[in-house]
Amino acid sequence: MDIPQGRDLCVTRAHRRWGMVTVPKVGRVRFRWTKDVPVGKQADAGNRITGARLVKDALGWHIAFRIQTIVTKPEPHQGPDVGIDAGVAVPLALSDGNHHTHEKWKVTKDKPNAWLTGKEQATLLALERRAAHRKSLRKPGERTSRRLRATYDQIARLRARAKRRAIDWQHQTTTEIARTYGVIVVEDLLITNMTKSARGTVENPGTNVAQKAGLNRSISQEAWGRTVTMLTYKAERYGGALHKVAAAGTSLRCSACGFTIPGSRESQAVFVCKNPGCGWSGNADHNAARNTLHRYRMGLALVPAAGRAVVRRAGRVKPATVR
Repeated sequence: MDIPQGRDLCVTRAHRRWGMVTVPKVGRVRFRWTKDVPVGKQADAGNRITGARLVKDALGWHIAFRIQTIVTKPEPHQGPDVGIDAGVAVPLALSDGNHHTHEKWKVTKDKPNAWLTGKEQATLLALERRAAHRKSLRKPGERTSRRLRATYDQIARLRARAKRRAIDWQHQTTTEIARTYGVIVVEDLLITNMTKSARGTVENPGTNVAQKAGLNRSISQEAWGRTVTMLTYKAERYGGALHKVAAAGTSLRCSACGFTIPGSRESQAVFVCKNPGCGWSGNADHNAARNTLHRYRMGLALVPAAGRAVVRRAGRVKPATVR
């Protein structure tokens, strides 16, 4: 439901944590006050509410206000440059060694969903089994029962809670990075290609299908594309800039001597240079982040294709042709 006129809302703050808003054809509604919005003496011609949108998801109803405000252009960020390598074991590895992880929500064998507790994961598994059992009892063409719909709603609430926790961690982490560094360099990852199934065909079946499926789930849960999107507009907000470089070879090259020798990356987490004159060793993700920053400093940053621009609407990013 969209409310196009801000004058119809009559937003007031009733408490430190709660506010009241007038919704047309509904009346006065109480909402949780989580963001500062210009009301009362704070509102003026350059800083005011111009509308709102009511949205319902698995966790209930939410209201999002549209704010018109005057934003001054920030001063150029004087912070240092940093390269970032996105991974699964270490979600964001920085070239200066300040890695960002979420140990509390780490994926384990017994907890494949990174953003749910052990008890919530067990509840989700039981609900999915219950839904599958009830669905198997439904006859062809028969309507979904209320019990099955209620089970689906419980599953959706748990998954929405996990997604909210993931987005909250991403917002806090990307804000800290944008405030600290002036130039942020990331790899231009083709995530769609990275998460392709290894199942293959009947004539040419794939290998290690289950392992690849688990890796695909882990990559999808980290949502690297959403992290890059947040870093892009937050870096601009704080006067910094984000650049992309080609990802090929960043994890295989030694960041100390510059040689790429087969076998240097001994495991997913350890890198040991096989060059006799070097022998540098360290975290593999840290090494890849240093290579990412090195490519930018060598002038190898990727340039967006001509005639293309990025349009951001309602939290989504999509390309649009400039005419």
